[in-house]
Amino acid sequence: MSLFNPWVLLGIVMAILSAAGSGYYKGQHDENTRQQVEIAALNAKARETEQNMANVANTYAETLRKSQNAARIKETKLRADVASGALRLSIPTQSSICPTSVTTIAAGSDDGETRTEPSGSTDVATDLLQIASDGDSAIRKLNLCIETYETLRKMK
Repeated sequence: MSLFNPWVLLGIVMAILSAAGSGYYKGQHDENTRQQVEIAALNAKARETEQNMANVANTYAETLRKSQNAARIKETKLRADVASGALRLSIPTQSSICPTSVTTIAAGSDDGETRTEPSGSTDVATDLLQIASDGDSAIRKLNLCIETYETLRKMK
């Protein structure tokens, strides 16, 4: 048998091609397996990070709930004090001319500041308390939102 026999040459070419093909297939399979392991590890890390972020968000939500409840208790007491007359609402003024719907009183401090007190029903006082309460609540929510964002941003 001669090396230049076409069947021998065909056998050698087929052996080389099958070796290259099987090497290519094995390399592709190994790469696919490596990628699947890497994807699984990254998914596990992402799930852990997501769980940590959810815990942080829940912690901040609980903090907000507690601070809102404490503020609501203070607001209820303040409203009750205003309604009962135990606490009087007065507003500092800069002008000595006041409308007839408010009475002018001198403040008890030494600076001689002129203050006005809403006259009539306590509706004006409760409306002002509601506006202040809404503003305080929005500020608490905003501050907590900023804190949560900063904490979660640093976690990534």
